[in-house]
Amino acid sequence: MEILRHLRELWQYRELIRNLVVRDLKVRYKSSIFGIAWSWLNPLLMMVVYTIFFTVFLPNDIPHYPVLLLSGLLPWNFFNDSVFQATASIVGNAHLIKKVYFPREVLPISTVLSNLVNFLVALPVFFALVFVSGAPLTWWALLLPITILIQVAFTIGLTLFLTTLNVFFRDTQIILGVIMLAWFFLTPVFYPIEIVPQEKTVLGVTFNAQLWLRRLNPMASIIASYRDLLYRGAPTGLDFLLRTAVTALAVLVVGYLVFLRYSPRFGEEV
Repeated sequence: MEILRHLRELWQYRELIRNLVVRDLKVRYKSSIFGIAWSWLNPLLMMVVYTIFFTVFLPNDIPHYPVLLLSGLLPWNFFNDSVFQATASIVGNAHLIKKVYFPREVLPISTVLSNLVNFLVALPVFFALVFVSGAPLTWWALLLPITILIQVAFTIGLTLFLTTLNVFFRDTQIILGVIMLAWFFLTPVFYPIEIVPQEKTVLGVTFNAQLWLRRLNPMASIIASYRDLLYRGAPTGLDFLLRTAVTALAVLVVGYLVFLRYSPRFGEEV
């Protein structure tokens, strides 16, 4: 199959991917006073803002709210940054596309992986917060790599599709800002998914809004999985985990096929 040939070629360029990841990380923190420490400071500062807002101005009785918030905010930031940066990766490297041959998917994939490194570097901050706050942490947290892998697959697949779309329609990045903002509020990042009503009636039709939010929004299921493992100390329901994994794999395959279909024309379009 052609896709297997491309995967073998991609593997041969793994050193290039590694170098691009390192380059992205160096460029990101170049001339920065705090350097890579921003991987810790940024989510912490955002957590403080949300915590003040939702505990002072909109009081709630959610136990260990900062832990709940950070368990959703860290993976969302990884996803959000990956989507925005990877979508622009081909257009932003037009000079390379026109001059040098390499698998074009290297650019969006390396961007996602550099944000993955950033996410992993920030995780110790979460565990430190858990320790300081006295929130419970169970052995189920050891299943965290599975949820991370599912998120990486979904993110790479989506960004491959969006990168392709952005090459031909430059409005994609502008529209993406609105879409990602709406997606953020439709994903239980700063609120627990349990506050979404199980019974909701719209136009005379009653449905389980919480259930369908998880079914139709892969990021809602992914964030909920992080919360299960890191905040509630429980395993994610197998049905939701498998459904999310299958969805992520489908998005990855479709996104990659679309990318491969149109990548030969990238040199002409950028």
